[in-house]
Amino acid sequence: MTQKIDGAGLSRPLDGVATPATSSARAGTDRMQPVAAPEGDSLRLTGEAAGLQAMAHKLAAGPADIDQAKVEAVRAALAAGTYQIDPARIADGLLGLERDLAR
Repeated sequence: MTQKIDGAGLSRPLDGVATPATSSARAGTDRMQPVAAPEGDSLRLTGEAAGLQAMAHKLAAGPADIDQAKVEAVRAALAAGTYQIDPARIADGLLGLERDLAR
């Protein structure tokens, strides 16, 4: 059985679960500190959650896939007032994105 856990409706933090307030009080910092789960508890991420977690780690690592030469070329074209906007290309890109999201 799968159950979504979003914390809605909780009047107090769950026992043994780190929250910003409880972690700060214990650790003296503003960051959350991990708290060991009671024995017998387990967590399994769905494929979607695992993918999101991997993407978050990649984004946190920094901008690895940015073409700096292209960025500089666009900056220079914008500054010179020569950057050309192609509305048809933008529309095609948006329609392609919609098709991909509908799958």
